[in-house]
Amino acid sequence: MDWDRDEELLRGRVYGTDFDAPHPGPRPGRMYAELVGGPLDGLLLDITGWTPDEIATGSALITEIGRFGAGGRALYEPRPGDAGRWDWGGDIP
Repeated sequence: MDWDRDEELLRGRVYGTDFDAPHPGPRPGRMYAELVGGPLDGLLLDITGWTPDEIATGSALITEIGRFGAGGRALYEPRPGDAGRWDWGGDIP
C-alpha cells in the first residue's frame, strides 16, 4: 500500500480501530482529541471517561509507524489552550 493511500485511510479514523472495521470513525456521545503531527497525525483519540488529570498528562500511544517501529510509542499531549488537539512530542522505544 502506498503512503498516500495510508494517509487517506487514517483521515477521520479513531486510534486503535482496525483498518477493516466497518465504521472506523468517531461515534456519537464520545469525546475525542485530534492527534497533530508525528506518526499518528490526523487520527482521533477517544478520551471518553478520562479524568482531567489523565487528559492533562497526555499519553504514549503504541504505533508501528514511528521512529522505533513495531512496539514503539508516540508521545502526545494536549495543546495549551486547546485540549481538543494533542501535539506530538516525539517517539520512544
